[in-house]
Amino acid sequence: MKSIVTALTALGLFSSLQSIQAQNTVSTGKVKGSLIVADKAIEGASVSILKAKDSSLVKMELTNKLGNFEIDQVKVGRYLVSIQSVGYKKYYSELFEVASNATYEIQKATLQLLDKQLKEVVVESKKPLIEQKIDRTVVNVEASVTNAGSTALEVLEKSPGISVDKDGNISLKGKQGVVILVDNKPTYLGGADLANMLRNMNSTQLEQIEIMTNPPAKYDAAGNSGVINIKTKKTKTKGLNGSFTSGYGQGIYPKTNHSLNMNYRNGKWNLFGNYSFGYREGFQNLDISRNFSDRNTKEIVSYFDQSATMNNISRNHNAKIGADFFASKKTTFGIVVTGFNSIGTGVSNNATNIFDKNYSLNSITKAITTTDENWKNYSANANFRHVFDSTGKELTADIDYVKYDATNFQSLKNGYLNGDGSFRKIGDTLDGSLPMKIAIYSGKIDYLHPLKKGAKLEAGAKFSYVETDNNARYDSLINNQYKPDYNRSNHFIYEEKIAAAYVNFSKTINKKWAYQIGLRAEHTHAIGNQLGNVMRGASGFDTSYIQFFPTAYVTYTLNDKHQFTVNYGRRIQRPNYEDLNPFVEFIDRYTFQQGNPGLRPQFSHNLELSHLFMGGLLSTTLNYTKVNNIIQQVLEQNTATNETFVRRANIAQLDQFGIAIAGQIPVQKWWSLNLYANGFNNRFRGIVNNTYVDFSTPTLQTNINNTFKLGKGWNTELSGFYRTKSIEGVMFIRSLGQISAGVSKTVLKNKGTVRLNVRDIFWLQQPKGYAKYDDIDVRFANRNDNRVINLSFSYRFSKGKMSNNNVRRKSALDEANRVQIGGN
Repeated sequence: MKSIVTALTALGLFSSLQSIQAQNTVSTGKVKGSLIVADKAIEGASVSILKAKDSSLVKMELTNKLGNFEIDQVKVGRYLVSIQSVGYKKYYSELFEVASNATYEIQKATLQLLDKQLKEVVVESKKPLIEQKIDRTVVNVEASVTNAGSTALEVLEKSPGISVDKDGNISLKGKQGVVILVDNKPTYLGGADLANMLRNMNSTQLEQIEIMTNPPAKYDAAGNSGVINIKTKKTKTKGLNGSFTSGYGQGIYPKTNHSLNMNYRNGKWNLFGNYSFGYREGFQNLDISRNFSDRNTKEIVSYFDQSATMNNISRNHNAKIGADFFASKKTTFGIVVTGFNSIGTGVSNNATNIFDKNYSLNSITKAITTTDENWKNYSANANFRHVFDSTGKELTADIDYVKYDATNFQSLKNGYLNGDGSFRKIGDTLDGSLPMKIAIYSGKIDYLHPLKKGAKLEAGAKFSYVETDNNARYDSLINNQYKPDYNRSNHFIYEEKIAAAYVNFSKTINKKWAYQIGLRAEHTHAIGNQLGNVMRGASGFDTSYIQFFPTAYVTYTLNDKHQFTVNYGRRIQRPNYEDLNPFVEFIDRYTFQQGNPGLRPQFSHNLELSHLFMGGLLSTTLNYTKVNNIIQQVLEQNTATNETFVRRANIAQLDQFGIAIAGQIPVQKWWSLNLYANGFNNRFRGIVNNTYVDFSTPTLQTNINNTFKLGKGWNTELSGFYRTKSIEGVMFIRSLGQISAGVSKTVLKNKGTVRLNVRDIFWLQQPKGYAKYDDIDVRFANRNDNRVINLSFSYRFSKGKMSNNNVRRKSALDEANRVQIGGN
């Protein structure tokens, strides 16, 4: 790890020293101005700085809500400015000179309306794939050709610092416990269910992915490693607008995605809606080897080899409809209703061979497991926004209701043979019905108050109530008769109330120094009740606690090229609702998953020091994270029965040191290169299964994206990622990677786009790993339907002109992704 950190640190420092040296030879200035039409500010207009000699593009920026723009780091020379906005004639300024360390101001540029006969104007600007900002990394999804035909999960796993394991668990910079938001609304899902939802979200619905490793106090404190916000596409154009996308993918099995987005804005109303349908077939081949040993003597007692082939089919319908009412220029009311229905079936054929200590085959168990899931979700949001005056005083409020209703039927049929293939004993069948109901109520209010001399005060409060109802019923087939299995059956009800308040203060002291401090307080009251049956008594827990979560940021701007920021934050990761449920869910005859009502929340301290060069052309970040009572998946074995239990536990303390370097390199006018490298060392120390463990390993994670602009609407891309050996709790994961390529062509007067790509060309993304501690000795190898060729077509239509209204559709719900309907 020392060599990795040393090399990456040297690279970051070398780049910084080079850039510092460069500033002595290249002088720069600023260009700023304001855009006014009929005494009204124009927001979102595209401002381009062009070289006087050939009108080539130098830099581009968008006007803010006050119509202002400011572009810094412009080299000394002669330029002109062009400004364009939908519905207006293009504006050109006079030629002007940019002097060293000086600011040239364009006084109130005025746009003229286009002739009424011109019905439609299409203005297309190319955004970079990766944007590095002080508090977040932004991924512009459509800037990548290989994102076409992909799912949201596939887009995430190729984004900087993000990794996805074989079960769909998402990590950020080597740390699990990330909160996933969609348009600032949480998904309320975890594990396999979150992965399933993201797999059935088409990438064409996405605009940006915001990655925040240390979000400010306004965000909920949940999320050990930070927040990932998936922003979907929106429009500010009046009239009827929309897009249609249809895509087909072929791996071993077919996959399709279709979506329709519509928006109509006129006068005081904005109506919007979308619908998408996804169909996916896939497979998973999983091989597991376990050595069962005597815990005292450590001698091998038996060997366990398991091979499973799983096939699954899912059909997913997603819909959203909503409206915004602009009561006045200052007040907006909104309502959004969403829902989805996911239907999935799966069949697993499993063969388990058990050997004695001399590796002689003793027995064979053949099993068939079938699953049928029907997962429904309904949610509603009402929101309000009021701007008090031109200084930016603002009050926002949200009320939310979310409902999940899921059914899950499982059937496990086992047949038993001797080692020579002869009949061993009568087979058995275990059927399970695992319904889940979740209701979530939440309300939130936020106030923003700008102060004098570059200061700003934010404050807010939130309350949420969650109730989950899990009633697992198992029946065993004995002598051709089904009988209730009370030892496995369980009815668990969980209630949780969280009341929170925060205050955040930020101030720009001068041109060089700025800071932000915040404090969030959250009070949690959780009640869990396990109802009894004829075989098991009732039990429960009632816990209450209050925690404080400070955040702090200090920024120092050395000059136009260099900016340094140090930030600190304390965060919490509460157990997923399903992980608190003590019932047992079978995975196969010898593997069970069990909840743990004794789980406690984990707390993390995150410290980062970052450096931005040229506004994000190169960024370097050093980080340290310490997590107490970390929640991780652990294994427990019963050597006598060859059974393994999988459960979550507060196993250890995590210490992580890391360095991340990101760069955007314009190799040629037609070739741009994005590089990201993250080196870190995770160390886990603590008690697992009553045994002290101390695990650590250095890891290097890299993402590379090459984009080639060939002209006449043609673009190609070659991208990939690679991760060396890593550790996830008690499990070591071997190195893995992926290489993808794609090509796109704009058609139909730039309204349509055809994209063709191949994901994981060489089928490298095949997770393998092992765990070895105490009496646990297990290895696994996993293979999925990852290599897929995708063909997609999208068509955009727009009729109208740009609106100045600032639409807000932000849910109050910022809870962690803690629902695990599938129990994974």
